[in-house]
Amino acid sequence: MPDSRESRYVPALGFHWLTPAYDAVVAATTRERRFKQALIEQAGLASGQQVLDLACGTGTLAIRIKQHHPTIDVVGIDGDTNILSIAQRKAKRAGVAIRFDHGLSFGLPYADARFDRVFCSLFFHHLSWDDKQRTAREIHRVLRPGGELHVADWGRASGPLMRAAFVAIQLLDGFANTQDNVDGRLLELFRGAGFTEVSQRQTFSTVFGTMALYSALRRS
Repeated sequence: MPDSRESRYVPALGFHWLTPAYDAVVAATTRERRFKQALIEQAGLASGQQVLDLACGTGTLAIRIKQHHPTIDVVGIDGDTNILSIAQRKAKRAGVAIRFDHGLSFGLPYADARFDRVFCSLFFHHLSWDDKQRTAREIHRVLRPGGELHVADWGRASGPLMRAAFVAIQLLDGFANTQDNVDGRLLELFRGAGFTEVSQRQTFSTVFGTMALYSALRRS
């Protein structure tokens, strides 16, 4: 995943050779099924909407959205062509039609006001603060007025145990970029990009720390 203005790319789990294990690791350590279902429910999706799954990875969230809401048009985008190949195979096996695009979060290949909802899970903690800001502004740009952003990512630790558990993520993904998450700065990030009604909706305790769900509105 891109983590600097030079766009140095870091794949899921840090190394390309670990990508095939991504689904198993996330499912075993993050309470993935529960938090992704909660993220979908909080988005209040409606028939005919246009949805983007940003940094879609292996497509788990995009596929679940399409299965729950078959009349919604779902697009997934990721910077890793290898992981997109996995997503395409998974969608085909699931029997759902999802378009998967290759692209970077701070240069989305979509027109202004293209989507009603943007989802993003377990991605922002991979980015530097500068690239977090660039990504948030791009999300704001591609959302329609009245559109919403829904994010699941590591958040401020809910206690000492969760803070200690999060050190494993920081060792894997870097202390500088992950510190923004554990300091609770994603709310500040989304407000700074022009979103309103920014809130942390709920949290989940996991093996690696506190998972937080956020929402934000593009008013105009």
